Amino acid sequence: MRQSDAVTVYRVAEAAELLGVSTDTVRRWIDAGRVPSDTADGRTVVPGPDLAALAASLVDEADRDRTRAGEVSARNRMTGIVTRVIADTVMAQVEMVCGPHRVVSLMSAEAAAELGLAPGVRAIASVKSTNVVVERPVPRRS
Repeated sequence: MRQSDAVTVYRVAEAAELLGVSTDTVRRWIDAGRVPSDTADGRTVVPGPDLAALAASLVDEADRDRTRAGEVSARNRMTGIVTRVIADTVMAQVEMVCGPHRVVSLMSAEAAAELGLAPGVRAIASVKSTNVVVERPVPRRS
């Protein structure tokens, strides 16, 4: 994951991990024009907002049945991509796609802003009982 002109971009392997599909599938989708791509540092990357739109569209499609993500227990942390944020002055609703799962979290608008949550941003949903905690992963150094 890299910031490119204020837009988060993902390498093909990162996009595949977030969507719960293989890198070959992401490459086929790029070749078919299903998801836009660009090149950064000689590598193919997918803009975060475009990846978020694809992730959101997959939730209701048959392609979701072909993901390789396994069962998730209530104690798991799920890495995913933010697909939508609706915020007012007090509260924010954050929607994510984590592999084959759609996760919605309600939090303070201040917390969502501090985390920099926006469509296309990678985040982690920690699920326990009826509470979902969303946090940002520590960026990998390359």
